[in-house]
Amino acid sequence: MPKPLSRLAHWRRWWATPLIGLVGGYLASLIGWPLPWIIGSLLAVIAARCSGWLVSEVPGGRQTGQWIVSSAIGLHFTSEVMGELSSHFGVILAGAFATLLLSLIGIAVLLRGGTDRATAFFSSMPGGASEMVNLAQRHNAQAARVAAAHSLRLLLVVLAIPALFTWSLPPIEPPSPAPVSWPWLALLLPAGALLAVLWGKLKQPNPWMLGPLTVCAVASVTFDLHLGLPDGLGQAGQWLIGCALGCHFDRAFFRSAPGFLARVLLFTLLAMGCAALLAKGLGWLAAEDQTSLMLGMMPGGITELCLTAEALQLSVALVTALQVLRLFLVMFLAEPLFRLWQRT
Repeated sequence: MPKPLSRLAHWRRWWATPLIGLVGGYLASLIGWPLPWIIGSLLAVIAARCSGWLVSEVPGGRQTGQWIVSSAIGLHFTSEVMGELSSHFGVILAGAFATLLLSLIGIAVLLRGGTDRATAFFSSMPGGASEMVNLAQRHNAQAARVAAAHSLRLLLVVLAIPALFTWSLPPIEPPSPAPVSWPWLALLLPAGALLAVLWGKLKQPNPWMLGPLTVCAVASVTFDLHLGLPDGLGQAGQWLIGCALGCHFDRAFFRSAPGFLARVLLFTLLAMGCAALLAKGLGWLAAEDQTSLMLGMMPGGITELCLTAEALQLSVALVTALQVLRLFLVMFLAEPLFRLWQRT
């Protein structure tokens, strides 16, 4: 009997979350806000939680949203796009390394504020929050502060970048929707979910983003599919992601260690500005699209920046390649670099 009761109590905490997000997404779409279904639902859930109504995350909501959105992103990869990416691999690698170096700004800002080395280092890495928290715990960093730093960085990027890029570029006509093939989707969507589960069991980073993206991208390139998802499904994925992100914030979050959070805010803004300047320089040297490079070099997260690229008809593949390559660089280099730094 206790188990059903505990499940009922848990259900009472999250049943309202998708409804609050739905209202927020709808209102954001009415006023024409960029990426309304992710940003509107995010802000609505944050507002509810900060008012004292501590709704919680829908079980599996973020993973489901990432599965849908990353499948759509993967379908953008075609043989022509892959040919273009391979011819610009040097630019992509240089951009990923350059944004990795921007973490030095965060380390310097946090160290000057009295933060210990381990916490400053893993709070500043532009990698996935859960992976950085795991590494932080291994090296006796303050895991709660590392998680808070990554949550605040993601919130700032999600709120600021789509709006800045959308309103600074001339208005564009949306492209005609890609054709939908139900037989292909019936094959690719479950295959992507299966790879995500396997990826997660192997403790690989961001499985529900990278698993479905890999399946759909490989199939799209191999069979030259040029397909898309049905209208409304992508918005549903954004809505689920926005609801899940909003559940990381409440009044206690914003009141905890205000000095530390202010320094995180400062270094995130500095990193975004430096990333934009580096992208302009790199784009000029390589004769590559500077706007796509800027978006790809921003300090995460992958899902939200790729959605912005899609909405603005920029190179989704270039943005994705930069973000994914940087994620793997961080995952493989963060711990060895920290150990090397500790020896100095």
